Amino acid sequence: MSETSEPAFGGRRALPRNASNAAEDDLPTVELQGLVPRGVNLQDYLHVTSVHLFKERWDTNKVDHHTDKYENNKLIVRRGQSFFIQIDFNRPYDPRRDLFRVEYVIGRYPQENKGTYIPVPIVPELQKGKWGAKVVMREDRSVRLSIQSSPECIVGKFRMYVAVWTPYGILRTSRNPETDTYILFNPWCEEDAVYLGDEKEKEEYVLNDIGVIFYGDFNDIKSRSWSYGQFEDGILDACLYVMDKAEMDLSGRGNPIKVSRVGSAMVNAKDDEGVLVGSWDNVYAYGVPPSAWTGSVDILLEYQSTKNPVRYGQCWVFAGVFNTFLRCLGIPARVVTNYFSAHDNDANLQMDIFLEEDGNVNSKLTKDSVWNYHCWNEAWMTRPDLPVGFGGWQAVDSTPQENSDGMYRCGPASVQAIKHGHICFQFDAPFVFAEVNSDLIYVTAKKDGTHVVEAVDTAHIGKMIVTKEVGGDGIKDITDTYKFQEGQEEERLALETALMYGAKKPINTDGILKPRSDVTMNFEVENAVLGRDFKLTITFQNNSHNRYTLSAYLSGNVVFYTGVSKTEFKKEAFEVTLEPLSLKKEEVLIRAGEYMSQLLEQAYLHFFVTARVNETKDVLAKQKSTMLIIPQLVIKVRGARMVGSDMVVTVEFTNPLKETLRNVWIHLDGPGVLKPRRKMFREIQPNSTVQWEEVCRPWVSGHRKLIASMTSDALRHVYGELDLQIQRQPSE
Repeated sequence: MSETSEPAFGGRRALPRNASNAAEDDLPTVELQGLVPRGVNLQDYLHVTSVHLFKERWDTNKVDHHTDKYENNKLIVRRGQSFFIQIDFNRPYDPRRDLFRVEYVIGRYPQENKGTYIPVPIVPELQKGKWGAKVVMREDRSVRLSIQSSPECIVGKFRMYVAVWTPYGILRTSRNPETDTYILFNPWCEEDAVYLGDEKEKEEYVLNDIGVIFYGDFNDIKSRSWSYGQFEDGILDACLYVMDKAEMDLSGRGNPIKVSRVGSAMVNAKDDEGVLVGSWDNVYAYGVPPSAWTGSVDILLEYQSTKNPVRYGQCWVFAGVFNTFLRCLGIPARVVTNYFSAHDNDANLQMDIFLEEDGNVNSKLTKDSVWNYHCWNEAWMTRPDLPVGFGGWQAVDSTPQENSDGMYRCGPASVQAIKHGHICFQFDAPFVFAEVNSDLIYVTAKKDGTHVVEAVDTAHIGKMIVTKEVGGDGIKDITDTYKFQEGQEEERLALETALMYGAKKPINTDGILKPRSDVTMNFEVENAVLGRDFKLTITFQNNSHNRYTLSAYLSGNVVFYTGVSKTEFKKEAFEVTLEPLSLKKEEVLIRAGEYMSQLLEQAYLHFFVTARVNETKDVLAKQKSTMLIIPQLVIKVRGARMVGSDMVVTVEFTNPLKETLRNVWIHLDGPGVLKPRRKMFREIQPNSTVQWEEVCRPWVSGHRKLIASMTSDALRHVYGELDLQIQRQPSE
């Protein structure tokens, strides 16, 4: 007899990987141990006629588990907390002779030791931390159970069965999609790794489906609302699909460390066909410009339906979508923004800016870049893999920047560990430490090949780290959670700890600074409105009794928010004579025509002023960026602001430019009020106004927001929003 060709497992007995929540095999409805004797009818034994899950939005299961906001008609519960189900039998249940249990199964190859097959025994009392089912009511042919899941249970969509024991084997209910049960992380359960004690914080970081993301410049902080939409129809399934696409083993999906790390890799499409394609080159053919998105819903639904990465994202879009993913699964999360964020290519804790001898920036040698701002996420969880004290907020970043263990991802890195310089702890703490704690070093690259350190700025990087305040739309400054104040003893100690753990500083900048020059220089940029001229004022001050002459140079560049220059639009050299103990101001006019044709996604202009004191050869250098003031969209509503009532939303835009805008897309979104929509206008003449009306019918009461964005080839990052209070329907 020939041998059957079975797969070889190299001497091990193994099942294929169980890495898809969507894949499934049905459990057998009858599992017999041998033959059933003649005359025995299995139908005489206890038989399940129906199962009720109390899964309506107003049922206690969903209200008590804080899952009543999900637009999903299946049962959704949080782990570690009890919920009710009712089983109807063909006759009254008799606990003395009838034996049954509930079973939960996930994936295709369920195994009890992997947590993918969960038999739930009937117990007299529920025990904390353990699966169990307690009979809380028996009435006629019905039994009501209180079921408690383990607080370490896998997070995902489970299939549910009821199994009845007979002397001859098991009788099991057949597969019924109506009894499918989603189990999520539970920040309300003390035994769960994501437990968060503060009620207001849970309301904000788990249940709030509209957020605020900060961007712009440290001196000119801008904000925009973002619709996370974690409760919208289809989003929970889309988030589970993201883990399936990553082929994440189901047995690891109860661990928030692993889930957030997989999410960090999968929200960007680099190297794994993840959710979003990043683009920073201002070319967005065959996709949506990053600034046009108003929220995560369209992005995640498109990704799931097309099975292809969505185009395009930049850091705040990656952070917005990642926040939806985390909150939807029940992990408390928030978006944070770091102003002057270092992208340190070699993790040497130094941003080296090389200058030519005449003071110009040497772009060939300058490899490090400083982002005007960078958005990432924080997820809340315990860290049993680290020493005590490093749980709480963890930095997780889904913007593709550097490789981590072979993939583009970052975190979770303990924020507490970063603050104290303990960058030896996984994951990716050195990179995050450099983002907030690097020094900015100006180095002159001389023609003879030598390098001279001109100035060190220890306070420029990580100038301010912010997130949305709890319960409001304002700014919460969280800089002190990442770093001690500059100059404090603890700050130096944290840096020394980081250096001890392997961060490297190749240039020793201690003690090699030149003495301070007699001349100081600063400059201010006037508030600049898009499409208009503005002034830049440079102030020189001579603090000595000597007369000095200076050769000064101004460079104006259009830059990406990542700090990378696209093009130089302004170049001006001038000589300055400073009398003893005098102050002199130089004004430079920046004309709209000089920068308008070169503008990028976020209308950033960066100015670099350098000056050499001819008599002492001292070099003075200062850089500043400014964000042009961009027009806004105006949103108005009319009609009753009430659940179930028609309401008319009007979006209005006036073109402020002296040119016609073409191919203008306006996006409109508002979770609980209207599904994401968009409309195209072929062209909008200079100074003319367009209006767009949509009728909607709100389905969620309370504080809501309408968010709109506009994008065109010549003008982007145009937003508008409107706060709404939607009333409940008067009860009949």
